[in-house]
Amino acid sequence: MNKKIQSIGMVSLLVILAVVAVTPNNVQAGSYDGYDLAMALLTDPSTYVSSQYWDRDTAGHRQALVLSSRGNLIPTDGSSFAIFSTGRADLVYATSNGLCPGSERGNWFQGGQYGTPRDEANLQMQLMVPAYMHYLYYDIQFFTVEYPDYIGTQYNDQLTITVNSPSEGVSSYIINVNGGDFVLNARDTALLGTGYNLFAQDNAPSGVDWLQATQNSNGADAGASALIGREHPVSPGEIITLTIDIKDEGDNQFDSMAYFDNIRFAGYARTQIMGRKTVTDLNGNLVECEDILKYSITISNIGTANQNNNPGPEFEDIIPTNTQYVAGSATAGSGAVSYDSGSKKILWDGSISAQSSVALSFEVTINAGVVNNTKISNQGTIHWDENEDGMNDKNELTDDPTVDDAIDQDGDGLTGDDDPTIVSIWSFDAPTVLTEDFAGVEDIIGGKAQNSFNGQVWFETSTVSAESNFEVSPSYHYLTPRAFKTKLRSVSGVQYWNYSFATFNSQMDTWEVWFTCGNSSEPADLYLNFTTTNGNDITKIKLEYLYVATAQVSSCYQVKMSVKTPTGWVQVRSDYPNGYLYNGWYKLQIERNGDSAINVSLMRNGIGVTELITCQGLGSSFSDLAHVEWRSTQNPVVSPIVFWDEHTVSLVKIS
Repeated sequence: MNKKIQSIGMVSLLVILAVVAVTPNNVQAGSYDGYDLAMALLTDPSTYVSSQYWDRDTAGHRQALVLSSRGNLIPTDGSSFAIFSTGRADLVYATSNGLCPGSERGNWFQGGQYGTPRDEANLQMQLMVPAYMHYLYYDIQFFTVEYPDYIGTQYNDQLTITVNSPSEGVSSYIINVNGGDFVLNARDTALLGTGYNLFAQDNAPSGVDWLQATQNSNGADAGASALIGREHPVSPGEIITLTIDIKDEGDNQFDSMAYFDNIRFAGYARTQIMGRKTVTDLNGNLVECEDILKYSITISNIGTANQNNNPGPEFEDIIPTNTQYVAGSATAGSGAVSYDSGSKKILWDGSISAQSSVALSFEVTINAGVVNNTKISNQGTIHWDENEDGMNDKNELTDDPTVDDAIDQDGDGLTGDDDPTIVSIWSFDAPTVLTEDFAGVEDIIGGKAQNSFNGQVWFETSTVSAESNFEVSPSYHYLTPRAFKTKLRSVSGVQYWNYSFATFNSQMDTWEVWFTCGNSSEPADLYLNFTTTNGNDITKIKLEYLYVATAQVSSCYQVKMSVKTPTGWVQVRSDYPNGYLYNGWYKLQIERNGDSAINVSLMRNGIGVTELITCQGLGSSFSDLAHVEWRSTQNPVVSPIVFWDEHTVSLVKIS
């Protein structure tokens, strides 16, 4: 890089210094060189000269972030992209503190909700234009919570991309709430997981709208442009400055976000069509016979030439095998969409102006009696005019931003075909009992445990080694040849048992596990924190090693089990003196008791139940269990080992 800068010469260096000098003066703690952002965006890193980043976040630079994926967003080139936000880019949901449900007021920095300066993030990059290159291109998408409520108002968040070329002058592309090409809203599957699939709750006591990601009868409370491309004229051999700037207008309250990737140079102006397609099961969770699938397609003209309505359809999509078209379900933002029953195709005729998009959708019903694990796939074809001769002479298959082109998605032995809509039919009854005995083919001795039901992973653990253990073990067990060993110290951090029952359309009803715990010769503890997907507490269990003077000197610390209630810790007692746990196998069971209470029971092998406690949980229903967090607050030299086996959960179907 030093050699490159030296070769630029004094004139080019003065250009760089001049650009740096115009960086805004209100630079706070959010300032740094922005090198990681630049490397995430550039197709050819060798064009990089320098960069500067700043934002209004006084606690760092959290208004920009490099990612490999977020929901349905993935890179259009390479392995990473960047997002820029008027709020906090590191929080997924564009709500206050990233909570969902949460206030639509979002996050703000200097000046508070109504103050100035407004929230703003700015990245400048100085780039060397390679030989023979005359255009700069990039891919971009704009998201905002101000859509659709604040269109036409002073609250008009704005994204500005500016290219300053010494030879070609300054060219800018601006997208804002009032002038944006918003072809997507929160109901479109393309926005799933982006943090902008938000719907109004309108039920906060303060009168402020609260947002949720679950679709409801209220309108969508966020929107986005399609993924589009832009171009700027440049000249070979010069140093240009590319500036990406996103900022609030009118207030600091409502967050917006820009996706940015694939900055590259080309020798010519281009015409290009891009198609994106996603599928969602309108019945939710498992894809089953007689469910309705909704396909959403976005066709973007990312070139500078208009695409006219030429002879023949501009888009066609064959209804997939094992499905039937839902009459009247095809929609289009512009042009004419229809269903041809003879060819079983969705057909669309229409024009797409330069640098604009059109959104289409249609629905199908899965046939009854389709065999389990049958693949349903569907990929549409866009027909477009590459050379502006009035004929559609180029074809483009619809792509999916969540599908990796390097993977054979449909098992045909080919990569790069990228079928965006493969779903598998589930025709089994959902399980009511699932058991992990740590002796299955998915369980790795000395590593993590995992368990599946008909190909659906419902249980998986983290792993830790070195001074601590959190792993499948063959050395000690209950009924099966293996168990799960925990030997944790505070230096181990947090370890996890993770659960996923959404594909079964079911929730947790009862959780139980057999375990054995030896005594210890020094203080130690083990905490089990039962939480929801969002990290909210359901209940907590702890094992404490307490000093008992009358015990044997070699093991004078005995085990006490307790459950956390809203009023404090309550001991779960065995039948031994003081209710302590001694060597032997026990079964711990936690059972849902309504939406707010749980039953906690302890049973000793050969004795039966020794304790049954009914208590209130810590706020969230046990039916929402998603994780058990394991941790310790002690660092004993000789850490006690606890073995866990025959782990069983009982499920109830979500009504």
